[in-house]
Amino acid sequence: MGKNNWEAVDKYLDKFVLDEDPILEQVLTANKDADLPPIDVTPTQGQFLTIICTITGAKSILEIGTLGGYSTICLARGVGADGKVVTLEKSPKHAEVASKNLEHAGLRDRVDIKIGSALESLMSIQQLSPKPTFDLFFIDADKENNPKYFDTALQLSHPGSVIIVDNVIREGSFLSDSNDPNDIGTKQLLETVRNYDNLKTTVIQTVGGKGWDGFLMATVY
Repeated sequence: MGKNNWEAVDKYLDKFVLDEDPILEQVLTANKDADLPPIDVTPTQGQFLTIICTITGAKSILEIGTLGGYSTICLARGVGADGKVVTLEKSPKHAEVASKNLEHAGLRDRVDIKIGSALESLMSIQQLSPKPTFDLFFIDADKENNPKYFDTALQLSHPGSVIIVDNVIREGSFLSDSNDPNDIGTKQLLETVRNYDNLKTTVIQTVGGKGWDGFLMATVY
């Protein structure tokens, strides 16, 4: 079983667990037309994010890495009309595409897009008075900074908060003595979570249309 089989299984499962969703299909088209990298979460992964919002009752979400807003829409749907998503995006171009996609989805009023370096945006959020806390975090940006993103998420969390970090397996490339900053960041992230005694953490490996990957999921207590 290789990537072609994984992708075929993904498409087969989509028919049974997903409804027709022209909004998200149009988002992918808009992202492609704008030459954004094709690294959005898959449709089933997007639905997973929406379900997690529902299960946890999350009403305040911090997303690090907006891209074209596909995952942002899934999160915004999950928080409901009385919820809020703050999403951080370094690229003004990506943020503009995401804003248009959110507007088309009728969810722009639920989402605050902050443009600029995620670390600088996080610092600004930390300096707010009173300092906000979030129910759910979805970290899906540059992997080399994942340890810093995770640490800051913890500082903005409360007991019961859930932190999800995407793309922590990356074909298992971190098992080698790689000098790739993404692999180094992944290893450092795993060391980071081990050092906290107020977390329950797991890592779920996944296969599908995006290959062999996975996500880290932690709850704060």
